[in-house]
Amino acid sequence: MKVFEDFRDAAIERKGGEAALVEALGGAGRARDISALSDDRILAEFSKRVFQAGFNWSVIEKKWDGFEAGFHGFDIGRNAFMSDEDFDAHLKDTGIVRHATKILSVRDNAIFLGDLRQEHGSAAKFFHDWPSSDLVGLWDVMKKRGARLGGNTGQYALRFLGKDCFILSRAVVTALTQAGVIDGKASSKGDRRKVQDAFNAWHAESGESYTRMSRILAMSVPD
Repeated sequence: MKVFEDFRDAAIERKGGEAALVEALGGAGRARDISALSDDRILAEFSKRVFQAGFNWSVIEKKWDGFEAGFHGFDIGRNAFMSDEDFDAHLKDTGIVRHATKILSVRDNAIFLGDLRQEHGSAAKFFHDWPSSDLVGLWDVMKKRGARLGGNTGQYALRFLGKDCFILSRAVVTALTQAGVIDGKASSKGDRRKVQDAFNAWHAESGESYTRMSRILAMSVPD
């Protein structure tokens, strides 16, 4: 398996120098305390990524004020008890993207976050305390207990919340394949555990955050 410096060197070469790589990384990987996030902001982030999945992200961004209004500021108590009348109103709301199963995911993820709040004091504390050395385990929890949070949707939601995490984007999977960690895919539990083990080893080697390592791996291969 490649050492992490190999990826950094490749990224530096592709970006045209170390200064260019630093500029491209920007503030990625800086420590962020997500334990103080309110549960409504977590539900909002989950919902945004669910609605963006398979859709034009910019359209969702432009309509986001409508989503905030339509879903009552993503209050988890209000959305957990979404009634049939509420659901019908959402389907008629031109301020949002009217996708039935994604609308229902707001309700289901509100229930999920409410359960986490009861179990851990707050959903934010749960996500903050989960170790980045077992991100694949966290993804499993989100897939099983949440709605439409499997695959890259849940991964991007965690990244945008500020969780230190890697993402299995196409470029990262390419880099991992070239490194011999996986064989062109990362869909099975076994493959994902291999990926996690590799990132844990590179973290110990380099001291870099999981977010920065992920970004550097993505930049080490052609777009």
